[in-house]
Amino acid sequence: MSYQKSLLLVLMLWTAQAHAQVEFPVHPDSMRQDGVPAGKVLGPFEMRCETFPGTVRNYWVYVPEQYSPRSPAATCVCQDGLGLANGWKLPIVFDNLIHKKAMPVTIGIFVSPGIVPPRNPGSQPRFNRSFEYDSMGPRYSKFVVDELLPAVSVKYNLSSNPNDRLIMGISSGAIAAFGVAWERPDQFRRVFSSVGTFVSLRGGNEYPTLIRKYEPRPIRVFLEDGSNDNNLYASGWWEANLDMLASLKFAGYEVNHAWSEGGHNRKHSTSIMPDALRWLWKDYPKQV
Repeated sequence: MSYQKSLLLVLMLWTAQAHAQVEFPVHPDSMRQDGVPAGKVLGPFEMRCETFPGTVRNYWVYVPEQYSPRSPAATCVCQDGLGLANGWKLPIVFDNLIHKKAMPVTIGIFVSPGIVPPRNPGSQPRFNRSFEYDSMGPRYSKFVVDELLPAVSVKYNLSSNPNDRLIMGISSGAIAAFGVAWERPDQFRRVFSSVGTFVSLRGGNEYPTLIRKYEPRPIRVFLEDGSNDNNLYASGWWEANLDMLASLKFAGYEVNHAWSEGGHNRKHSTSIMPDALRWLWKDYPKQV
C-alpha cells in the first residue's frame, strides 16, 4: 500500500473515531436535585390492540408526586418504552421541571412497539416497530388515540385538551410521533423529534413536501439531529431533518431545533432534553 493511501486510511479511521466519541454534558435538570419530589414509574402493563392485530406490547406510566385525580393532568407519550424514557432520563427531568413549574403536572406514558409472539417454542418474535412507526397514514395515531390513551385513562385523569398533550420519539419513533400530531392535531399539539427517520423507508420522505402543500396544523415541533447521522440506502437522515426544518419554517409552523455533530443516537437529545421540554411547554397554558 502506498504512503498516500496509508495516510488516507489513517485519517479516515481517526475521523470516524472522533465522530463516534462526540460527547455532550449532562444537563443539571437531568440529575436528582435536593428538595424535588420524585414521581413513580409503574409497569410494565401488557397490552393487546385491535389496530395492530396479533401484536402485544408493554407500556409504563410515570406519575408525578404532584398528580391529583381531582385535576386533569397533561400527557406525554414517549415511543420505545421505558428503555428510551430512562435513557433520556425523563422521570428525573419531569420531576425537576414540574417542580419548577416549567411544565405542567404530566402523566408520562412510555409505550413499546408491538411484537408478534412466536408460534413455536424456541422461535423468535416478529418485531413490528418499523411497520408501526415508519408507515404513513392514520393507523398509528388511531392506536395512540383510540386504544392507548383510553387504557391509561381508566386509572388516571388525563386532560382531553390537545394543548395538554406532547408526543415524542427517537429515529423511527420520532417520525411516528410527528405522524400522530400531523394526523390528529385535535389530540396532540407538541412534538419532540430526535434523529427523526424522515427518509424513504415507508414514505416518510414525503413529509417535507406535504408540510409545504397543506395549511399548517396547530402544532409546535422541536427537531434534534446531528451532522453524522445515518446516510443509507433510504437517504440521509441529516439532510432529511434539514428539509423538515426548512419546510416547517416555510409553512409557518412554530418550530425550534438543536443541531450537533452527533450521530444516530440519543447522546445529544439527552443533553438538551430539559431545554427542549421548556420550549415545547413555554407560555403554557396558552394555546399553541
